[in-house]
Amino acid sequence: MSTLFIADLHLDDSRPHITSLFENFLASDEVRHADALYILGDLVEAWIGDDDDAELPQRIARATRALRDAGVPVYFMVGNRDFLLGEAFAERAGFTLLEDGTVHDLYGKPTLLMHGDVLCTDDVAYQTVRRNVRTPEWKAQVLSMSLDARRAFAAKAREDSRAHTGSTKETIMDVNADAVAQAMRDAGVQTVIHGHTHRPAVHRFELDGSPATRIVLGDWYEQGSLLRVTPAGAELQALPTP
Repeated sequence: MSTLFIADLHLDDSRPHITSLFENFLASDEVRHADALYILGDLVEAWIGDDDDAELPQRIARATRALRDAGVPVYFMVGNRDFLLGEAFAERAGFTLLEDGTVHDLYGKPTLLMHGDVLCTDDVAYQTVRRNVRTPEWKAQVLSMSLDARRAFAAKAREDSRAHTGSTKETIMDVNADAVAQAMRDAGVQTVIHGHTHRPAVHRFELDGSPATRIVLGDWYEQGSLLRVTPAGAELQALPTP
């Protein structure tokens, strides 16, 4: 019995070995015998819409649909890179879409699942942009553009993101401890799993007088990061490079 969690794969044509690693991971015996697979956002470097006709989205859909058809539920939560992913692609890929901040029971332990970016409240500039681009009006405007225009728009957005990351202190871009505590209180849990920050770790602390755990998933820029949750506990590990 095991439930698997991944996030921040940032799949992109510039890193084909990571796409191959993802496909091989989904086809592995462990994943094919898992109770479920959760992908907590930023599956791709940029998502321009469910109607994208490029090869990468098709490869992703084939691989995840095959896993779902093999009997393993695949849960997906959008991140800051793929928040335009919607029901149409989820249907093709065999995803069950989750809202950010969903609580799922993992072997008797209610656990808060998040992408993690909403917890980075010290990064005021990022949070302002996040609020603006998540409105239905903004999404509709972008999705009304041609695919070529959206690709150019996404490339510019990645440049802006790199510039922001390069000029902002790392501590500001990490989660805020008070935001984490409040999110856990609001959800009524003592365990949270999230990605986004690319700082894989298992943090144990005290929340309102009781033991609490925050598990941070790693990114896949250089190699894969996997969280394995079983009735006995949680294990965070790096996958072998291809």
